[in-house]
Amino acid sequence: MDGPPRGTDFLQLDATGVPRRTLGGWLTGRLRAAVLDGTLAPGDALPAARTLAGDLGVSRGVVVGAYQRLAEEGLLLARVGSGTRVAAAHRPPGPGAPGPAPEPAPAGAPFPVGSRPRRAVELDLWPGLPDLSAFPRAAWLRAERRALATAAAADLGYGDPRGHPRLRAELAGWLARTRGVRVHPDALLVTSGVAQALALLAQVLRARGHAAVAVEDPGSAGARGQLAHWGLAPVGVGVDADGLDVAQLRAAAADVAVVTPAHQFPTGVVLSPARRRELLAWAADGPDRLVVEDDYDAEHRYDRAPVPALQASAPERVAHTGSTSKTLAPGLRLGWLAAPAHLRADLLAARHAGDIAGPVLPQLALADLLATGQLQAHLRRVRLRQRARRDALLAGLREHVPGARVQGVPAGLHLLLALPAGAEDAEVADALLRRGVAVAPLGLHRLRPGPPGLVLGYAATGPDRLREAARRIGEVLRG
Repeated sequence: MDGPPRGTDFLQLDATGVPRRTLGGWLTGRLRAAVLDGTLAPGDALPAARTLAGDLGVSRGVVVGAYQRLAEEGLLLARVGSGTRVAAAHRPPGPGAPGPAPEPAPAGAPFPVGSRPRRAVELDLWPGLPDLSAFPRAAWLRAERRALATAAAADLGYGDPRGHPRLRAELAGWLARTRGVRVHPDALLVTSGVAQALALLAQVLRARGHAAVAVEDPGSAGARGQLAHWGLAPVGVGVDADGLDVAQLRAAAADVAVVTPAHQFPTGVVLSPARRRELLAWAADGPDRLVVEDDYDAEHRYDRAPVPALQASAPERVAHTGSTSKTLAPGLRLGWLAAPAHLRADLLAARHAGDIAGPVLPQLALADLLATGQLQAHLRRVRLRQRARRDALLAGLREHVPGARVQGVPAGLHLLLALPAGAEDAEVADALLRRGVAVAPLGLHRLRPGPPGLVLGYAATGPDRLREAARRIGEVLRG
């Protein structure tokens, strides 16, 4: 195993480096600030003291003491059976509080649906899929039943093209607590996954005169194809151990950049703090510049504190998008887009013209999972399973591929195995496919030539089968 977690989704808290004698004051201060600036809204539930203490690696007494202090200040309420929640007291919004709701608007264009090819193989390590067998069927069924029982007749109409208000309200709170995103519920756009968010952005940006978009190289071939389909020519920008090379970005002929800063696909690196500052400075240098933040794999971390979203640092320069495709299942087609204010009316028009509005019942079910804490509980269970599978694949590679170089941080649903210089990753992938193992050659996700590698997805495969896949990879590489 890679060691215990050092942080938590909740408010991106990380106790690393905090002196033990000051932990109580530190946690109290962070929680107080989150209540006062509106990140935690009245009625929001706080994690159980034991759970938060375990995530942070502190004693339960530290968390209990912080909760009690804030309860004495009237900021929290603790009740038997309902846990600890933010008190419903009036508070002035802080500087980071959500802004006013945008004005709706009509007119736009539809979007294509794309999917990667799938082949029936014995050991499928193609990246991109979560463990679909872990989908919380019972919790989802209960959520859908509650949605049907409580939905008004009007809820079953065409609905708001932005998405159901109940889901947008829950999402706004969830994103604030877990990703640091600052967005008013009425400024959120519920989409059919990140793919539709990229399609809508591409349509609007193309109509505004943008002809090119900077993309990570290597980067997602699917996202690149999506953007190209809607008329934005991809311009490759290199990625190294610190993430996107902003110096290359400055030389690129594009004012829009699509990035995966939380866990870069496919290299698995995290955008470093210095690069984050450079990227936001680049965005601020031009009136029409925009960073599109695909929050890929942000929910799946195994040995590190959460990395807050870029959007919180520059909401008028960053369009933040994410989905439930990796947390629940891609078949749900549920995602979101938090875009700068000057783009929202056009995005809403494109969304309305494309399909009027999204399906209501899945939105209400997801809102229920968020409100009841079932999504968070599911994520905790899944992380333990994914971490064990990653460990199993790493152990197998160490045993069967001597000198194996695995790149990227311990996070996400895939890892990158670097191949020896001169190897042809497409040929290695073909040889593995003939032996019943599906993997993605790194070259598939490149615009320009570069070092070879294999992108290995481990989320949908059990530990024993992952070790067997590693054995076959070793056999192929040894010739």
